[in-house]
Amino acid sequence: MAIRPEILTWARETAGLSREDAARAVGLTGKTALQRLAKLESGEKEPAVPLLEKMAKAYRRPLVAFYLSQPPAIGDRGQDFRTLPGEKLKNPDLDALIRDIKARQELVHSILEDEEAPQVAFVGSATMDIPVTDLALRIAERIGFKLEEFRRERTPYDAFDYLRKKIEEAGVFVLLIGNLGSYHTNIPVEIFRGFAIANRLAPMIVINDQDARPAWSFTALHEVVHLWLGTTGVSGEDATAGIEQYCNDVASEVLLPARDLNVFTGGLSRDRAVEMIDEYAPQWRLSHQMVAYKLFRQGKLGHHTWTEIKQVFHERFLAFKAQQSAKQKESEGGANYYTVKRHRVGSGLLSLMRRALNDGKTTYTKAGRVLGVKPRNVENLLAPATNRGLR
Repeated sequence: MAIRPEILTWARETAGLSREDAARAVGLTGKTALQRLAKLESGEKEPAVPLLEKMAKAYRRPLVAFYLSQPPAIGDRGQDFRTLPGEKLKNPDLDALIRDIKARQELVHSILEDEEAPQVAFVGSATMDIPVTDLALRIAERIGFKLEEFRRERTPYDAFDYLRKKIEEAGVFVLLIGNLGSYHTNIPVEIFRGFAIANRLAPMIVINDQDARPAWSFTALHEVVHLWLGTTGVSGEDATAGIEQYCNDVASEVLLPARDLNVFTGGLSRDRAVEMIDEYAPQWRLSHQMVAYKLFRQGKLGHHTWTEIKQVFHERFLAFKAQQSAKQKESEGGANYYTVKRHRVGSGLLSLMRRALNDGKTTYTKAGRVLGVKPRNVENLLAPATNRGLR
């Protein structure tokens, strides 16, 4: 697949590099270095794959971005729904990740266009004027979500797989990604929790897999609400106002209806609330943080007590992450690469790429870019008939 020269120029300029700086960064040397780069950007010459890989690294772009048909329009990554200090909003790894996801989604969109696939009608079909309980019911009915089946699953991880399957069957691609392919680039949950692309042909949501696994279900539905509202953008951990609070309220109503909180009384102390959440959150297959949020929104916890409880659970999470990190360093093995990768990209993308390859509507090179693997590894990734998830 030929590289369009305007993509090379766009990638360099949006990385803030002059031609001289870029030539040096990608290893072009000698008196003809600038001339060689100019010829690449004018289309007189096409970059070899090794040089393209160097450009991807120097320009902080995923390799897949260089195969777009045209440079993305300014601002089409959507809105930023986070309420972080300005310096934290400027996270280069998150920027690179969103560019990667957007590039994958563009390729998926083009495949679905070729297939003349139907649009997903619920994208952009709602507004925040709809009462929370009404939209929660509408979403559950549309995706075929049954709360009793969700809670019947063995663990919160199994419950998430059930929810994800329902969302994907409704036409949404659900990815689990929290870094640029290496733990060195892990993006903290405080910076980014989820991302939604509200496209009617290829809607996509991304969940930061650095978060606690019991929290994935809540994040998934939060991003699904963004799709219903037709809002593309990135969500963070702090979501206490405006559209983010609305999305949280709808998502929490789907997973934990207000009637279930009758077991809690008002005016709970911090310690008693923590004790009760420890008991009920696992039964409901939910994260402790989500249950605490719902209690706060229902007026069963004051703001100060809720803030303290959030800190308790956050400190637990950090301790758990540190413990897991230590175990990973000590372990020589771990889960099979393809098992992990399948769970990260989801059955929606796996099924689409298998179908597109069988029908001759895509190539192994393009499928590899969408799935995040080398073309020679695509068949191994697509080998299982079903995606059973990562336990």
